[in-house]
Amino acid sequence: MINREDMLELTRRMTPSRTSFTRIAGCYVDEEGYIDGTFNTNFLNLSGKDKEKNLALAKTIPFSPTNENLKAYKFGDGSRLPGSMWQLLMGLKNCGLKNDALMDTFYELITESYEKSGEYAVFVFHDRYDVPIKATDKERLGESEEVFEYLICAICPLVGEYEPGKPEWGFLFPAFTDRSSDLEHVNVYQADGDCGQAELLKKILG
Repeated sequence: MINREDMLELTRRMTPSRTSFTRIAGCYVDEEGYIDGTFNTNFLNLSGKDKEKNLALAKTIPFSPTNENLKAYKFGDGSRLPGSMWQLLMGLKNCGLKNDALMDTFYELITESYEKSGEYAVFVFHDRYDVPIKATDKERLGESEEVFEYLICAICPLVGEYEPGKPEWGFLFPAFTDRSSDLEHVNVYQADGDCGQAELLKKILG
């Protein structure tokens, strides 16, 4: 089960003035399921308007109703084998999305399994959050307890030329559990709250 307060702690910082997002990358997919272009840039280099727009996309994932639209899933026993999605996600996290070859591999794995009619986009965000120590009364003490480094993926239909609509599917990796990094789980978002995209979910969980 996901603790709502953990998610709110992350989303409170997803504003242009407070964000610590380091990078955004993504691809556009045409109606036939082929990649129609990619991008990869430093998040801080975006204009104020683009920061706000992209933060709204990213925020949709952790801010969605917990344990309804956003659910925790445990990785399978063989999920950490060479060539696994877990290993790929760890590589993307550790390089801060700066390895284009790894990004291309990720996009290919997503488009192979994502069931969607029409054009869509895959957005990936990287963040490093200095998790503050909190006293027993939940007041912030100021010191950083750990750095939570994570990815948010948001898959969005295109509503215009390279213009994303509200995310339909996505995830937060690793999960943020008890205010700490949880490499055993991934938090998966589905706009309709059901168990759609079973093939993609199976690929991610290994």
